[in-house]
Amino acid sequence: MAHIQVPEGIPGIRSLVMFRPETGKPLYELAQVLLRGESPIPAAERELIAAYVSSRNHCIFCMNSHAAASRCLYGDRASLVNEVLRDAGQAFITDKLKSLLHIAGKVQVLGLEVKPEDIAAARDQGASDREIHDTVLIAAAFCMFNRYVDGLASWTPEDPLAYEDMGKRMAEYGYVLPVKQP
Repeated sequence: MAHIQVPEGIPGIRSLVMFRPETGKPLYELAQVLLRGESPIPAAERELIAAYVSSRNHCIFCMNSHAAASRCLYGDRASLVNEVLRDAGQAFITDKLKSLLHIAGKVQVLGLEVKPEDIAAARDQGASDREIHDTVLIAAAFCMFNRYVDGLASWTPEDPLAYEDMGKRMAEYGYVLPVKQP
């Protein structure tokens, strides 16, 4: 049960956005820019970074929903998501993505944990300044989102099928639904 009076049966951040739409709208817009906006990092990998950070923060709702979105975006390579969440260092992903996840993991602990050698290692694997920037911002934002969701004890569905539907919706529509034309 949530710590505040939110709409019943609405999971995770969605219930919190409904409780206070004036703060929820910019949060959804931020998620849209970070996870679906223009970036050299593919959307599937950005969702994976969000799920990875959420996993490390033990935010079950965000981990499951963003892992589901990443699986949808990866398509026939969806199993990579489980590999990364189990052990990113051993997952069958590029060394560049491993280096970006390493940076995201350091941001999740404390931003000051990111050291010049971490950045140099990512650059050695071909990461651009924009990819490093986007990774750090996604990781930092998801620390905030995770704390928001868990700090108010929003409802976290236990049924894995609920996350599959969320993942499909997030993969298809993103975080800011298009305005319907008259």
